[in-house]
Amino acid sequence: MGPVATSAFVVANMIGTGVFTSLGLQLLTTTNPVSIIILWMLGGLTAVCGALCYGELGAAMPRSGGEYHYLSVIYGPATGFLSGWVSLVVGFAAPVALSCMAVGEYLGAVLPLLQPKVMPLAVLFGITLIHSISVKVGTVTQVFLTSLKVVLIIAFIIAGFLVPTTEGAVLTCAEGLSLSDILSPGFAVALIYVYYAYTGWNAAAYIASDLKNPQKNLPIILLASTLTVMVLYILLNVIFMKSAPLEEMVGEVEIGVICASHIFGAGFKRFVGIFIAFMLISSISSMIFIGPRVAMTMGEDHPSMKALSRKSSSGNPRVALWVQCLISAVLILTDSFELVTKYTGVLLSVFGLLAVVGVIVHRRKFPSARRPYRTFAYPLPIILFSVVILWSIGYLVYEDYVNTYVLCTQSFMWITAMSVLTLFAGYLIYLIDLKLIKKKQPRYKE
Repeated sequence: MGPVATSAFVVANMIGTGVFTSLGLQLLTTTNPVSIIILWMLGGLTAVCGALCYGELGAAMPRSGGEYHYLSVIYGPATGFLSGWVSLVVGFAAPVALSCMAVGEYLGAVLPLLQPKVMPLAVLFGITLIHSISVKVGTVTQVFLTSLKVVLIIAFIIAGFLVPTTEGAVLTCAEGLSLSDILSPGFAVALIYVYYAYTGWNAAAYIASDLKNPQKNLPIILLASTLTVMVLYILLNVIFMKSAPLEEMVGEVEIGVICASHIFGAGFKRFVGIFIAFMLISSISSMIFIGPRVAMTMGEDHPSMKALSRKSSSGNPRVALWVQCLISAVLILTDSFELVTKYTGVLLSVFGLLAVVGVIVHRRKFPSARRPYRTFAYPLPIILFSVVILWSIGYLVYEDYVNTYVLCTQSFMWITAMSVLTLFAGYLIYLIDLKLIKKKQPRYKE
């Protein structure tokens, strides 16, 4: 794949519904538009720091698998296996299932005759089928979906700038830079959710083996895609804060729907669901393409998972593709993925943090390794990224504790317990794998 096609996967993987739903919750913390813009800039800067670090890792270790491959080389096969295990079980399958369900809800509001489970499953199997045909068909489809998504977002932004600022809009409440807002606990909490809206910036690292000249192109793709999404997110939030009255948005989730009704008129409201559903289909397509590449790489390294490494004549990891599809289908049918998605962020953040810090470890462990690209402003991006991720992980665990033992709104620290149990189960499977192949560790290509 070339840089354009790969960038399409990254952008599609990043832009979901988060940017269209989170402003209402941020307004509960602050109504100062300057503070909100800084919030989205900081979230984007964190993602850019991650992209800078992954650019060095990907250029030095140009192989598909993302964190699985990086952590296997840097820290050893056990850590890499646990990262791949998390990606295989919940990292992609759960978000795909959740997004398919969301598509069903949005389209169900417009076409109520559709059965609740039919549309999500149809989307899941339809997109999986497209990607199973060949890499070329999948990439052409993704480029088309992502291009149309970006064009629609830009059209929405332009339309927002063309209409006058609504009376009582958030932009009319500008107070200048407020340090009290930025240093408040609420701002820090909001930053966690803003950063999650940027997740997916590392998508290209998972498909490095499919790239043309990954040593040169991977760092450029990661950085350019992340900066593009950052600009779009900031402009979208400016439009949101310009288009609708403050009182209509505070605490609300359907920010995109509220603002669209003010920009285009109340009659357009029903079409917003179709617009968001289409955006989700683009993201689903990206995750369905990328996720199996992690499982495929694990299958290449671990004989007990060898079946996952099987490819079609066109180079597609067809077995891994349909295994992920079946996991997502089970989650859709059982509705058992809701709690899973709450703790997925904790586990993925842990391994993302290990990968970013791994830039330091890799330089010391492999000082003579060829590095076509080195992290800009090293080690500042590592420090900033680590601070934000450690804060987010710590807060989520703390919130889990408070909800269990202080507020008593839940019977057990489920997020923490499920995270630990997932890692424990993965490690047991790793030990079984070692026993099956009768060697201490598989070989890894640096």
